[in-house]
Amino acid sequence: MKRSLVKGQNNTSLLTCEKNQYRITIYLHWLQKKNKFYVHVFILGILFFIVRNSYSQKLIQEAYPFQPIAFNKVKVEDKFWSARIETNRKVTIPYEFRKCEKTGRLDNFAVAAGVKKGKFVGIRYNDSDVFKIIEGASYSLQQHYDPQLDAYLDSIIGLIAGAQEEDGYLYTNRTIDPQNPAKNAGNQRWCYLSSSHELYNVGHMYEAAVAHYLATNKKEFLNVAIRNANLICNVFGPGKIHLVPGHEEIEIGLVRLYGVTGEKKYLDMAKFFLDERGNKKGHKLYGSYCQDHIPVIRQTKAVGHAVRAAYLYCGMADVAAITKDTAYIHAIDKIWSNVVGTKLYITGGIGARHQGEMFGDDYELPNMTAYNETCASIANAMWNYRMFLLHGESKYIDVLERILYNGLISGVSLDGKKFFYVNPLKSDGKYKFNQGFCTRKPWFNCSCCPTNIVRFLPSIPGYIYAMKKNDIYVNLFIGSTASFKVGVNKIELKQETDYPWNGKIKITVNSHNKQQFRLFLRIPSWAKGQVIPSNLYTFSDNKKIKPVLIKINNKKVKYHILNGYAVINRTWENNDEIFIDIPMEIRRIVANEKVEADRGYEAYQRGPIVYCLEGIDNNGNALNTIITNKNKIDYSFMADLLGGVMVLQFKGQQVWENDKTQTEEVINTKLTAIPYYAWSNRGAGSMTVWIPSEKNIFKKKFFNKN
Repeated sequence: MKRSLVKGQNNTSLLTCEKNQYRITIYLHWLQKKNKFYVHVFILGILFFIVRNSYSQKLIQEAYPFQPIAFNKVKVEDKFWSARIETNRKVTIPYEFRKCEKTGRLDNFAVAAGVKKGKFVGIRYNDSDVFKIIEGASYSLQQHYDPQLDAYLDSIIGLIAGAQEEDGYLYTNRTIDPQNPAKNAGNQRWCYLSSSHELYNVGHMYEAAVAHYLATNKKEFLNVAIRNANLICNVFGPGKIHLVPGHEEIEIGLVRLYGVTGEKKYLDMAKFFLDERGNKKGHKLYGSYCQDHIPVIRQTKAVGHAVRAAYLYCGMADVAAITKDTAYIHAIDKIWSNVVGTKLYITGGIGARHQGEMFGDDYELPNMTAYNETCASIANAMWNYRMFLLHGESKYIDVLERILYNGLISGVSLDGKKFFYVNPLKSDGKYKFNQGFCTRKPWFNCSCCPTNIVRFLPSIPGYIYAMKKNDIYVNLFIGSTASFKVGVNKIELKQETDYPWNGKIKITVNSHNKQQFRLFLRIPSWAKGQVIPSNLYTFSDNKKIKPVLIKINNKKVKYHILNGYAVINRTWENNDEIFIDIPMEIRRIVANEKVEADRGYEAYQRGPIVYCLEGIDNNGNALNTIITNKNKIDYSFMADLLGGVMVLQFKGQQVWENDKTQTEEVINTKLTAIPYYAWSNRGAGSMTVWIPSEKNIFKKKFFNKN
């Protein structure tokens, strides 16, 4: 039976008590007429609610040894990122909601709610797309309030609430037609969890509901999530159903629900799902594709579906941070080393194989057939940030930065309306790698990637800064202003920079009172002569490392390095200025010899940006190129190209083959490289990140799909 859509229904739980003084006062007057005893009980109840919620928030905030400075405490004022976040807000969010309207994703909730007639349309997990866009829109509301968007979300949430069944179940395809559910949904509830995505969907719903509640203080959506989570807790657990979701995500959502409600059963449920994975005594195992082959604490390598895996590792980190379960931490430490040491693309992408959207074997990193799902890059970024919050080491932010500036934002076009599901490192302009397209698509039948992008981009401010007691961490160099407290003093850090094109950063400390704290400034691994925190890639040009310069109030200061950070310990005063100069050399990179696809090839990087050759800039073909003068590379900023990019130019040759004469002609030319993230914004065509180091390598591997 479906729930009614009557306005105001189901607002009786303790969590729905309004923070509206007028309503509380009216209720108190009514109680006074009844009995003063009830007044005291009511007041104690309110105080308990406030204390409990404050305590639960504190639990989450202090769970990780290092705490992020929340994204709503950070205002981004950055040439590079502000434009992308604004495009996401003004273009991508409304664009994707319209797509949900046109493709039946929103109608599915209306039909399930009984306010519209029809059948279920689409794939069984389409509900999750709506949830993810709501999450992104909620983050956007916190940064930039929009009354129209606020009202639109209310209307969608009303449909979602109406689509929820009386016991809390929410899965529109089964509710609409229980006798004929969507393909792979299973004939009954929970009977096909390896593929149904019933729990995956609601995991995204929990995240969206929490985000909406924190953004608006409205509880209707949160109550929908709570009702569903209560159902899950009643159905699954010790002595109940011992199955696990085939696609991880609910674990993350349950922990977020725990954070706003303080209900420990949600945390326990997340841990149950983690501990049951790989437990052959509890259920028939799904296998390594779902990371369900051995218990999670015994897993040492990343296997199976890349997005599922990274979501699993995020959930393990969250639960470990709260429960202090060191077995989880030891496991994800080993898995992280496996990924960064053998399975990470130079762009930060993960997932080598199209088949199954999976990790490949160690060092299996093809280029033209690389999968590198955009969702996997997002999940990888989320996981690496959690690893930093656990350990406080810059190497995790080094990987995060590589993902952000390369393999993640490549997933969306500059205009915010077209998307890569797949992110290869090589294209011949003919192979339709992106679900039938050679370039970005406006939408997909399975649109998990566009909707994941839309929720991730507005959360980026929350990745810039972190703290631990009186230690403040500057992790990302993004123009922004962060507000936080050290002790009882309110501190503001204002960061100004043209990063990633320029390594000069200015940070101003604003504080009405003098305050002692340690400032941790990340020194990127590429500025220290290391491509990533492993030997999977190395710089091959043997350039001398120039030191990072740091000045305070125009005076050069000495600093020591701790866990990859330059540490400055002093008593800070109002308007103190820190100047950081990180040299940005153009560096040449080679892959480990065990990576067969990259043998004899080189890639180029400047700062955090990985570069590629695109055919449109190189006489129509990027795959017949050789760089002849590797020591003389020019760079210049082109404001009118691709939204403003730094391009590299070098002398090279192109080898053209004459099919009629079966001969080749070598032409000297000037080659142009652009940032990888910006490729294919001017139409389909050839592209490559890895460039042959010698002519004979080119001839040997011409059009090789590696």
